[in-house]
Formats: sequence, C-alpha cells, structure tokens
Amino acid sequence: MCHDQDSRPPAPPRTGDVVERGTLTLSAADGTNFSAAYAAPAGRPSAGVVILPDVRGLHPYYVALAERFAEAGLAAVALDWFGRTAGTCDATGTRTADFDHGPHVARTTAAGIDADVTACIGYLRQRAGAGLPVVSVGFCFGGSHSWRQSGGDLDLAACVGFYGRPPLVGDAAGRARRPTLMIIAGADAATPVEDSLALAGTMRAAGAEVETAVYEGAPHSFFDRSYADWSDACADAWRRILALTDRVAATG
Repeated sequence: MCHDQDSRPPAPPRTGDVVERGTLTLSAADGTNFSAAYAAPAGRPSAGVVILPDVRGLHPYYVALAERFAEAGLAAVALDWFGRTAGTCDATGTRTADFDHGPHVARTTAAGIDADVTACIGYLRQRAGAGLPVVSVGFCFGGSHSWRQSGGDLDLAACVGFYGRPPLVGDAAGRARRPTLMIIAGADAATPVEDSLALAGTMRAAGAEVETAVYEGAPHSFFDRSYADWSDACADAWRRILALTDRVAATG
C-alpha cells in the first residue's frame, strides 16, 4: 500500500497561490465517466501534470498532491481508475478507506487507462491552452503506467513514476522514447532496485532519456510529509520532478 489514509504529500520547494481546487467528473472518449481532482495556479501554468494514483484510486493524498503541483506553478489533474467498474466516487469526491479496490484493479486495462489519461490531458489543455506540455506522474500501480507511457502513443512530454513495478510496463519498455524519471525506493519490498534499473536500461536502449533516482534505505511510499527521516529524499524528488517539468515547459 502506498500511503495510509492520513498521508499527505510533502510541500514543493516553491510555493505560489492556488486559485482553483476541487473534484469533478470527466468523460473518456468511450463514454466512461470517472472521478478526478483539479488544481490550478495563479497565472498561466508553465506545464500540466496528470497524476496516476496507486491501486486505491483517487485517495485524498492525490487530491492534495494536485494542489501541491498547483502551488509549484503547474496545472494538475489526478484521476480515479475505476469509473468503468465502480462508477464515480461518492459525495466526498474520493475513494473512502473501506473501498475494496482489489477486484477493480484486476479489471483495469491499458486501453481504459490510456483513454482516461487522454481525457485528463484534454481537460488540462481546455483550461490552460492547447499548447500546454503535459507530464504524467504516477505512484506504484500508477508509477508503472506512467513509465509505460514513455513507449505509448499519448501526447505526453515526459513521464515520472514513483515505486513502479517493471512487469506492468511490459513490451512498451522496448518502444520507450519520452524523457522518463524513475524514482526508486532503495528498501522497496515490492520491487528490487535491480529490476527497476534493468528496466531503465531497456528503455534507454530503445532511445528514451531515462533518469534514475535511487534513495538508499527509503521505504515504499517515502514521499510523505510525515516521514521526517526521508525529508531530504522528498526534497530531492521534488527538485528532479520540477526540473523535468521546467525543461519540457521551456521546450514545449
């Protein structure tokens, strides 16, 4: 599990005003309605971010993370995975602690995920301008699918993944071409560091620029403001993410 119910993301190294925040319902091209959260900075965003959550879907952590990205000057949408099988979230706008995500995760498909990510990209550009460069940022299950996007067909400028699982990337690794940041917890019990580094090698061989950041001793889900022991790792991860979004904004 990536985070407990009370977990919240650490603050970014730069902070500005957030002028819009909240949950909403988006529609994919296949007609599926799914829940999402949106946050926007004051002024024109330099880039957009699609946040791909862990297996629990739209947990409050990811709503808060969208706001943290907006504080850093980026427009952000966090999506829920389960519109096709569980419908939209309840009145809280997020998945609750008692939501049984397991059966729904098993029924997700790459095609459905890509359709939802495409809708999020479209929403960001509808709100912030057609030329907005967009980066995917995912965690665990979502981190795997963010890395997969490096070899996919969606209109993304770059891909970032925390604690991903290489098997979920599949043969997309051999087609990788987008700049990719792999944030790796050195003490991740779910995925050996060596497996993630091997995936990075495959993606580089395919032509992608891949940056790996291994945080020695850090546990799965270290990107959490309550983890005081890993505050330096959190700060460095933020620095790397924002350096990438700034780069794609400058070239987009």
